[in-house]
Amino acid sequence: EYRTRMHNICCDNCHSHVAYALNRMDGLRGPFMGLCKEWNMVNLCFLMFFRGRLLQPYFGNLVCQFGPFFVFVLIVWLVKKF
Repeated sequence: EYRTRMHNICCDNCHSHVAYALNRMDGLRGPFMGLCKEWNMVNLCFLMFFRGRLLQPYFGNLVCQFGPFFVFVLIVWLVKKF
């Protein structure tokens, strides 16, 4: 099904493909398979955000995850301001 679809960054991306694959693998059991009956992009987003291994409650992991984004935003803000 995904061979003929047009992919874009907002609506139909790799997360949609993973959700489709998880929905097709009904019999597969894994650490997250009991969390959701029907997978979609939003479920995967929240699962990776709250249960992802880089976002454990350690400050260093949070800096590694979100630091580059905040540096980028800071640079853009400084360039626009001056």
